[in-house]
Amino acid sequence: MITAKRMFQFRSAGGGAEIFNGGQLEGMERAAGTQEGEEGGEGKMRIEGLQAWYGKAEIIKGISLSVVKKKVTAIIGPSGCGKSTFIRCLNRMHEVVPKAYVAGKVFLDGVDIYDKKADPVRIRSRVGMVFQRPNPFPTMSIRENVLAGLRLNGTKVSRPNELVEQVLEQAALWGEVKDILNRSGASLSGGQQQRLCIARALALKPEILLMDEPCSALDPIATSRIEELIHSIGKICTIIIVTHNMQQAARVSHHTAFFYMGELVEHNDTDILFTKPSNQRTEDYITGRFG
Repeated sequence: MITAKRMFQFRSAGGGAEIFNGGQLEGMERAAGTQEGEEGGEGKMRIEGLQAWYGKAEIIKGISLSVVKKKVTAIIGPSGCGKSTFIRCLNRMHEVVPKAYVAGKVFLDGVDIYDKKADPVRIRSRVGMVFQRPNPFPTMSIRENVLAGLRLNGTKVSRPNELVEQVLEQAALWGEVKDILNRSGASLSGGQQQRLCIARALALKPEILLMDEPCSALDPIATSRIEELIHSIGKICTIIIVTHNMQQAARVSHHTAFFYMGELVEHNDTDILFTKPSNQRTEDYITGRFG
C-alpha cells in the first residue's frame, strides 16, 4: 500500500517537476472529506445507483457518489471506463444519443433531474458543459459566441456588453480579445477557443460546470491557463472534470473518483486517494501498472 511518506513526482503544466509527499499535499488547500466526499462541504449533487446504456451495452454500472458544492471533483480512469458517459448523464445529455438510456437517480439540490416534471433544457442551463475539443461557432463572432447559449434558450439580456465583458474576464480572455470582439471565434488559438467556450458556458450562470478532458487537445502553456481558470471558477461554481492526466487531477481537484470498467472503485479527498488509496486497483492505476 502507498503510504503518506512515499514521494510522488508530478510534472507541472509549465514543464517543471514538482515533488510532493503526503504532508505537503495535505497543505495544498484540499477540502477535508470522507470516503463519500461530503464532510467539510455542502453536497450540491448526489448520484444514486446510476446506470447508463448504449443499446444493450451497459457503460455505467450502478455508480453512487456525492459532489461537494463549490469544489472541484476529478474523474480519473483508463480509456473506455465510462468517465465521459458518466458526466453526460449529470445534465441529461446522454439521453439525446439514439438508443441511449439511463437508470438511477441524480439529485441536484435534492431534486432528481430525471423526474418526469424536470425540464432538460433548464437542467442543462444549471449544469453546463465544456467539451474535449474547443467548439466555438465558426460563423459567429467572439461576442456572439459568448451570447449564443442565452439566445438559444430564449433568454433576454438587458446589458449584453457588460455580460460579455464579465464572463470573458472570468474566463481570463477579456484582455486578449477586447479589441477584436467582432472577429470569428474560430480565428482564435486552440487555448483561446477553449476559454471562449468556457465563457459561453459561464454566461448561462451554471451552478455546476462539467469539463470533459478540456486540456487534451492543448499545449502545456494553454493547459496551464485552463488549470488556473479552474481554480478561479471553482470559487463560484462546482466543477466536475474528467481527465486522463493524474498530475492534473492532483493539481486542480479537491476530490477524486477512480472509475474502472464502468464502476466506481474509489472516491476520496485527492491527497488521500493519491497517497493512501484504499483499493489495490487504485494503487495499481496511479502507479502505472495498468491503464
